[in-house]
Amino acid sequence: MMVVRRYAIVGLGSRAGLFARALAGSPRAELATFCDSSETRMRVHNGWLGTAVPGYRPDDFTAMLAKERIDVVVVCTPDHTHADYVVAALEAGCDVVTEKPMTTDVDGARRILAARRATGRSVRVTFNYRYNPVHRRVRELLETGAIGEVGSVEFSWLLDTAHGADYFRRWHRDKANSGGLLVHKSGHHFDLVNWWLGSGPETVFALGRLFFYGEENGRKHGQRTEYVRGTGTTGDPFALDLDRSPRLRALYRDAETEDGYLRDRNVFAPGITIEDDLSVLVRHRGGAVLNYHLHAYSPREGYRVAFSGSEGRLELDVRENEHAASIADLPPGTRPEPGRARLTLQRLWAPPEVVLDQVLGEGHGGGDERMLAELLGDAEPDALGCAADHDAGLAALLTGLAANRSLASGRPVAVAELLAEIGERA
Repeated sequence: MMVVRRYAIVGLGSRAGLFARALAGSPRAELATFCDSSETRMRVHNGWLGTAVPGYRPDDFTAMLAKERIDVVVVCTPDHTHADYVVAALEAGCDVVTEKPMTTDVDGARRILAARRATGRSVRVTFNYRYNPVHRRVRELLETGAIGEVGSVEFSWLLDTAHGADYFRRWHRDKANSGGLLVHKSGHHFDLVNWWLGSGPETVFALGRLFFYGEENGRKHGQRTEYVRGTGTTGDPFALDLDRSPRLRALYRDAETEDGYLRDRNVFAPGITIEDDLSVLVRHRGGAVLNYHLHAYSPREGYRVAFSGSEGRLELDVRENEHAASIADLPPGTRPEPGRARLTLQRLWAPPEVVLDQVLGEGHGGGDERMLAELLGDAEPDALGCAADHDAGLAALLTGLAANRSLASGRPVAVAELLAEIGERA
């Protein structure tokens, strides 16, 4: 007999829509309830789904879990609130699926791990990049020894002036909310490297700054700093006008009277406390060294990762677009051009071999669909171990937390130092 589990989604921003649609279409899941600070957002998601899922406010979260007999909670709230919802759900006897990062600080990690041990319930972190077929192929090649023992990894990620800028419009711009890009965005990348290498971080050193965004940089580089929000602003490609996007207007503009949240802040306004240009050196357990760079103001988007091994080199080059284009400026019904990935293997004393050269699938290269199917039980567990649990969530978080600590102190940070504070063994 097929078991149908009852799900609650807490936090109904844009990302929640991915889970809501998957739950509404799964035979093994029932979307039982929403929880959000905004009645408008809950009503909007119901309208998109054609459902009448009951909605609750955050103060009623724990009571909701009992009343609605929830089995699994999907956490899509701002990052700094993840620990509160994850712990409350675990203590109520629920399993948890949480958007990355698992949490944003040492205290949150300590609380989540303690609650998981005490309750025996599971925590899954949605590292969808693992499920991307291109990234799976990288894992297969490394696992089968295609380049021998990996000595070093070079990883450069470019965020363009549409996608990258968006982190500086939203709540992410405040490091207290997001942990900065090293925790919120780079967590995906650190997880990939941990998964590819099969080992976590040992020592971390980082350098970074706010170079491009923010009021001071805007004035220095001749950008427009005079307006507070993008909606209604004309003539600035950095201004996001919510009224030009029916989806964003429904989720955010129409909900402003309830929570006061502005989704379209000026990226050259005061109040930004996160960095936009970051370099990180990580020594992994086993000795491999990662050289990582995140650049959040590029004219195009994509990434390059190269593995140097005892028997050769593996290089992945992904171009997600050729130039930045605002989603709000695209003609109705059109999509940005699909990206392309090229994976090249070159063994010592041999010519390069193109392993794949293909167009990327939709939804993080096809990763979203595969991840959701496995999460909801609609597909068998992945043979490569794509499912990310609390340990994987912690390992990715540790690199970001250690990098942030290194930024603040100017010194290399031993991950064992953080683990001791969390109460975990190195």
